[in-house]
Amino acid sequence: MRTTTQINSNWSFHEGAEKALIEAFAAGRDVTLPHTAVETPFNYFDETAYQRAFTYQKRIAWQPAFEGKEVALVFDGAMADSVVYVNGETVAAHPDGYTPFEARLTDLLNKGDNLVTVTINGAENPAIPPFGGQIDYLTYAGIYRDVWLRVTAPVYVSNVKVETLDALAERKSVSVRVLTANPQKLPLEGTVKVTLKDATGSVLATSTAELAADVKLVFTDLEGLSLWDLDTPVLYTAEVETTHASGSDSHAVRFGFRTAEFTPEGFRLNGRPLKIRGLNRHQAWPYVGYAMGRRAQERDAELLKRKLKVNLVRTSHYPQSTWFLDRCDELGLLVFEEIPGWQHVGDEAWQAQAIANVRAMVTRDWNHPSIILWGVRINESRDVHDFYIETNRLAHELDSTRQTGGVRYITESEFLEDVYTMNDFILGNEELPGNNRPRTALRSQTEITGLGRNVPYMVTEFNGHMHPTKRWDQEQRQAQHVTRYLEILNAAYGDPNISGCIGWCMFDYNTHKDFGSGDRICHHGVMDMFREPKFAAWVYTSQCDPSDEVVMQPVTFYARGERNIGGILPLIVLTNCDEVEIRYGSQVVKRVKPDRETYPHLPHAPVVIDHRVFTPDELGLWGMQWEAATITGFIDGKEVKSIHYADDPLPTTLEVEADDLELSATAKDATRVIVRALDQKGNILPFLDDTVSFSVTGPIKVIGPSSQVLKGGSVGLWVETTGGAGAATLTVTSPRFAATTVSLTVA
Repeated sequence: MRTTTQINSNWSFHEGAEKALIEAFAAGRDVTLPHTAVETPFNYFDETAYQRAFTYQKRIAWQPAFEGKEVALVFDGAMADSVVYVNGETVAAHPDGYTPFEARLTDLLNKGDNLVTVTINGAENPAIPPFGGQIDYLTYAGIYRDVWLRVTAPVYVSNVKVETLDALAERKSVSVRVLTANPQKLPLEGTVKVTLKDATGSVLATSTAELAADVKLVFTDLEGLSLWDLDTPVLYTAEVETTHASGSDSHAVRFGFRTAEFTPEGFRLNGRPLKIRGLNRHQAWPYVGYAMGRRAQERDAELLKRKLKVNLVRTSHYPQSTWFLDRCDELGLLVFEEIPGWQHVGDEAWQAQAIANVRAMVTRDWNHPSIILWGVRINESRDVHDFYIETNRLAHELDSTRQTGGVRYITESEFLEDVYTMNDFILGNEELPGNNRPRTALRSQTEITGLGRNVPYMVTEFNGHMHPTKRWDQEQRQAQHVTRYLEILNAAYGDPNISGCIGWCMFDYNTHKDFGSGDRICHHGVMDMFREPKFAAWVYTSQCDPSDEVVMQPVTFYARGERNIGGILPLIVLTNCDEVEIRYGSQVVKRVKPDRETYPHLPHAPVVIDHRVFTPDELGLWGMQWEAATITGFIDGKEVKSIHYADDPLPTTLEVEADDLELSATAKDATRVIVRALDQKGNILPFLDDTVSFSVTGPIKVIGPSSQVLKGGSVGLWVETTGGAGAATLTVTSPRFAATTVSLTVA
């Protein structure tokens, strides 16, 4: 039977890719995958530092289990232009940095030690996507995803595609297509058995067919099955087993029953209308770029679903980790996945690689119920008719169950996909000199498409670079940032012909010198690079139902002189409460309901407290001595949440919060830690810039520097396992606070 073993440890890493490294093992720096070739500073660095060649080597000892088997290395992703050698012989080459590839070792392994060498080149090769022009993100060099050693019978399962044919019917049907590999070209005589199971492992149905290169088994009249949906993401498993004279093989995939359709009247999930409220995501982290493993990938999906309360994520601008996609399946988070690229379209050879990327993306991910749309156009590119005819044709040929989209920002571009997906940055353009267009949040789709009729339509980016905002920016700018998101989401909810909108973006990210704020960061996110929320994050969070979470976030640092004209009015309170009460000092008490006049379409409009709420005498009190305040949310007349603000905030608590307290000793693992400076009321001190230092004991280390300066009153870090098990501690110290220690377990 098949064995698949993660082989991420004990790789020897080298600068350069000299011929001598290919032919013989050399002692280099011992590293564990996922790995970034060059760790970068948080900001202000030269991105060309990693744009060169590197080499990874590993010894693989012969095992008796290899005898008579197919042996391969499976690479989930490496950046980029990877070449794999075994004992000095080239066995695989893969230019793309975002899709998986395999290196077949069968017949090349000696009965002893075997040398695997992998060369990669971080240079931005103009012959492959996304390169050839300028791109607004970094493509960090390294073997940045997992590597697996797979041992199978000579005839084995290469892929499985599950289609749920009538998901909404009471009696459901499933088609399971089994693709087998037979590199030794043996006679295909044997059987294929498929077993469907639910989440508990109970068998739902079994079917058997004769072994062939491409076999389809259909199950009908399946009763008592549940839909995969946002709140109930029920998953099932198709277990495939092949028998052949040379041996047996097994492979399992998960799937779900659901329908997803973009129409001219909006998006429908499982037959019901659903307004898409999403964010774009890059797969990047501070210091280590792309090289984060399973836990960090899963935590991003959890932040999107549970913290930001979005219902869709776009994998901008490339296929992302299967760990991330698996977690989206488990959480009920929709995904729009797209091929690598950014504005530039190259020559025919370049386009051929992009078409190959469509195949790799679709065939890797076609069983994920979370994925509802394939992105088959280079992000924000010009029209290239024949190229995009082929990318759409191939996606439909490989997977007829999903629609295609093609993200553009040029109006009236050719519509070849199933869904017209558009980056609408009109909000902000009205500020350009000579633009007399009235301020509006979104354009009508017919103005964008020029088609004169409604088509399936979704806004795939907005805001972002039109209003970059740092988490520690002045409160007034933060309030403007919040207002822009409110306006656009309100406009999308108010137009039934727009399927929804996807904000740019989830969090800030490192970029080339040509973009961002000059510090190698695009401050475009609703979170910073450590995934610490800006006020705008609560625009999304506050749209959830109070039964999920009661949300109340005033958009203020609560300081009399922070705004240009002083005071905190108008005060936006992002909330899903029925009304909000503000108590200022002992004399002013006011209750205010959500601003339905300005935001009539949002599920939960914000409460806006401004001068209209107060009498002239009450307003006069705001100009006197600064007073403490309490803001309280009410639902059905009952108090549900209160936030207290001090009139004299002082550093009181250094809060250290780890996402996880238990880490794995069997694989490279990491967890995020957020450090916040809080006042006596538990509120963040946004302008405290003290230094904090980190020290560890046990089998962990800090990724990045051992000391940082608080930004906006907080800072983040990741701690990573170093091998072995045991107790571990992270201690955080700062001159103004007592030391804080977090205890972790590595097991």
